[in-house]
Amino acid sequence: MERAEVLKRVIGILTDAQDIRRAAEAGENGEGENGENGGAGEEGAGPEPTAGVATLLLNEMLPSIRVPADASPQQVASLVAEALGPALHTMVSGFSLAFTSLAMVHDSGRTDMSSLAVLQELALEIEAGTYDEGP
Repeated sequence: MERAEVLKRVIGILTDAQDIRRAAEAGENGEGENGENGGAGEEGAGPEPTAGVATLLLNEMLPSIRVPADASPQQVASLVAEALGPALHTMVSGFSLAFTSLAMVHDSGRTDMSSLAVLQELALEIEAGTYDEGP
């Protein structure tokens, strides 16, 4: 998966998380549109959409790892680190970029931009290729 795609997925995860939080704060924790319980405070409700997006990202990014049956624990650790390292680095970089973008707007005292607007602007920058280079 390309770096830009990972960054866009990260923004999607954060946007979904905001939607879930807004719904919970607005008291939309009763009956859903189809009569289903959709409460953020109920078991299995609330974070499911974000968990689903995050799980999808992990499933698509993380490689399969083959470990020889006779591998030592050190060899297993090395194989896992070697296989997962680049993918995890890209994901962490994406979340760090989003966090930094949000923090910079917050720290500058801007009140004219919502966090959603910051994420949308970041998504447009990613689409334009601003963050194609780098780790």
